[in-house]
Amino acid sequence: MKLIQGTLLSFFMGLTLLACGQQTNRSSRDMKPAVANTASLSGLSVATFASGCFWCVEGVFESVKGVKEAVSGYAGGTEANPTYEQVSAHVTSHAETVQVYYDSTQVSYATLLKVYFASQDPTQVMGQGPDHGASYRSIIFYRNAAEKMQAQNYIASIQKDFKKPIAAELEPFTKFWNAEGYHQNYIVNNPGVSYVQFESIPRIKRFQKKFPDLIKSDRKL
Repeated sequence: MKLIQGTLLSFFMGLTLLACGQQTNRSSRDMKPAVANTASLSGLSVATFASGCFWCVEGVFESVKGVKEAVSGYAGGTEANPTYEQVSAHVTSHAETVQVYYDSTQVSYATLLKVYFASQDPTQVMGQGPDHGASYRSIIFYRNAAEKMQAQNYIASIQKDFKKPIAAELEPFTKFWNAEGYHQNYIVNNPGVSYVQFESIPRIKRFQKKFPDLIKSDRKL
């Protein structure tokens, strides 16, 4: 009996380690929302996507040619100033989201849609991989009618490749809240974390294998 209990305990501890919503001890400085360098991002186009853990999504988009910055944060809800603890505990209506700043002369919105769908399981409802719940739902936040139409058309074009319906939601962009400082560039800064090793990096590698020509030479895994 003790052996079984120990095995079950190890199993559930493993599940906890392989979840994006891990408890992390950080300084008060790290717990403050990140502030993007708006001067360096001036003139760039912006796209906003959610598809599971923002550590993974940020890593995917930052590896794409033409993307200058990807910022982790929260969107899709109504609550002001959401925190990681609130969002990961599913006590807000927000989803973990990434704001993508890109040079439209180097990469198009249509290509970013391709990146978005190729880097997730687009049929998984309310989550991605081991992360479940509305905080990890997949959402395309469109900024205008053209982006909405492009997203709708792309979803229609790939639906035939899947047995289940595409689960990604389409929502008009309203507000993006930057996540705390320690979430930015999380994979680069925390390569030894279990979730990064066993979920984030494999997810990015799977995507990069599909579209090697889109990947920056210094971001290939």
